[in-house]
Amino acid sequence: MDKIDRKILSLLQQDGTLSLNDLAEAVNLTTTPCWKRLKRLEEAGVITKRVALLNPESLGLSFTAFVMVKTSNHSHEWYQEFVSTVNEFPEVMEFYRMAGEYDYMMKVLVSDMKSFDDFYKKLVNSVDEISNVTSTFAMEPLKYTTALPV
Repeated sequence: MDKIDRKILSLLQQDGTLSLNDLAEAVNLTTTPCWKRLKRLEEAGVITKRVALLNPESLGLSFTAFVMVKTSNHSHEWYQEFVSTVNEFPEVMEFYRMAGEYDYMMKVLVSDMKSFDDFYKKLVNSVDEISNVTSTFAMEPLKYTTALPV
């Protein structure tokens, strides 16, 4: 990956709707070599998808919770079931297996505390052998980006 590839990626992260002509012009290429670079980046898995980013607050989703989970069961079967179950919750925006005090962490986005409580009840009733769930709530987003530092 060279400087031109990185510039293409940076531009696309800022505006995924850029036309091929505009993208090529911005990186000082003609359209054919620019298109070939795009295809190569897609085939290599660097570009995985192109999406529209939505404003959560405009959709009534202004309550962000970070949910940390501990379990006493670390079997592969339990892990697979837990991951599968959590992935079914549309409220879960991000989901990580962690090192440290907690085993898993989720970023949950809902409309209000009542919606979070509904989510919480569904979660704890869907999965056995959760030994501890701790949640913290975001007061104000200070930085949010989907752009990777290329």
